[in-house]
Amino acid sequence: MYNYTLITGSSSGIGYELAKVFAEYGHHLILVARSESVLNELALELHREYKVEVKVIPADLSQEKEVYRIFDICRENEWHVESLVNNAGVGDNEGFANSDWRKQKQMMAVNMDALVHLTHMFLPDIMQISRGGVLNVASTAAFQAGPFMAVYYATKAFVLSFSEALNEELRGTGVHVTTLCPGPTASGFQKTAGLEHAKLFQMMRVPSSREVARYGYKSFRLGRSVAIHGWLNRLGVQLLRISPRALIVRLVRLLQAK
Repeated sequence: MYNYTLITGSSSGIGYELAKVFAEYGHHLILVARSESVLNELALELHREYKVEVKVIPADLSQEKEVYRIFDICRENEWHVESLVNNAGVGDNEGFANSDWRKQKQMMAVNMDALVHLTHMFLPDIMQISRGGVLNVASTAAFQAGPFMAVYYATKAFVLSFSEALNEELRGTGVHVTTLCPGPTASGFQKTAGLEHAKLFQMMRVPSSREVARYGYKSFRLGRSVAIHGWLNRLGVQLLRISPRALIVRLVRLLQAK
């Protein structure tokens, strides 16, 4: 009987690379995403290369019943989750007034509701095993407001606040929560969020999803509370704390504009 690391949004980008890194270090995995075919291919590859057990649960995390179903499947099959990686996320680069409300609602459901719900359901078991933890993927967007991606930035601020508070609640239990905060990253996220032509991605070199995933895994294993990838991003977050908020919002607007 194995203990597993469950990773959401593992069919592409940072989540895909996190699955590879966790497998490389001997973790048995439960992969969750909408694309069953991609998950099956990845599961086969990881099992063949790293000799770990890999289970697949195709699911749409914007649907609450699907979130319940993930937990039920794990319980029914006695797949004991010792670590939870809430990586799945949705973005949309559009002015709020002109945005598709269904996208905004989906974004809040995936980025916040599913993350909190999965954590709430699996945390008691993780605490009982008492050697794993929770890795929540937020963003440097969590540290400021984001015009043209107002809801996305707000969801990431929620993830950061929730995760830091929960990590402190768990002090002394043997379980911790790490919040990974990448800056702009080369992944499929830009295309789905409509960010391909944003100035932010045209002005700077962005790291690969692999780089971010390796940093995230290392930070998680070290038990860090907040892990900001890249020294420029860490410097930027420090500058945000002493800069006028009105100035930062205008700067983000310029960078986020298409």
